Amino acid sequence: MFGLIRLPILLMIAFIVGVFFERSNQREACAEHGQWQDGLCMMERSNE
Repeated sequence: MFGLIRLPILLMIAFIVGVFFERSNQREACAEHGQWQDGLCMMERSNE
């Protein structure tokens, strides 16, 4: 019985950790090309 309750809780925790991990990776990738604002990457335009 406890296993049936524990499995969804562990899956939910793993999903939330994965979301935060991916957002961190996106923020790092954005730092090279733009600026992170309100959860979005704002690309900087080059004046060529």
